Amino acid sequence: MKNQNRKIFLIASLIILIAIMLYNSLSQPGISDLKSEFKEITSTRNEQNDGPILRAYIVTIDSLDVTDMTAYGNFMPHTKYGNTKVYFFYPNKPFPKKINLIEPVFDQTFEKYCLAIYEKNGMGEAVVRDF
Repeated sequence: MKNQNRKIFLIASLIILIAIMLYNSLSQPGISDLKSEFKEITSTRNEQNDGPILRAYIVTIDSLDVTDMTAYGNFMPHTKYGNTKVYFFYPNKPFPKKINLIEPVFDQTFEKYCLAIYEKNGMGEAVVRDF
């Protein structure tokens, strides 16, 4: 009887532990939890896998909330010693449909419509700045 109670206790503990782990894994915050509305228009990444990986994104946002821009940028993939840049635009203003990794990253006619740039450098330091 003692062994049976012990088995039931261990199985119940294991089930509870698995349920907690599953809940924590599936309830992580994401882009959809942010207040602002984001839409990724285009992105690019260099093909080099043995050096710094560079990523660039064009994203539309419905508000000028720097906190949400920073949070969105932090959700983007980033590689150690790489560089990730996110260019933010209003959805109702002109924005580029293509992006390059070399300057100028998009057609200069869109520069005046760029709200901000999120950049995470190779050391993991993130900053949002005006374009």
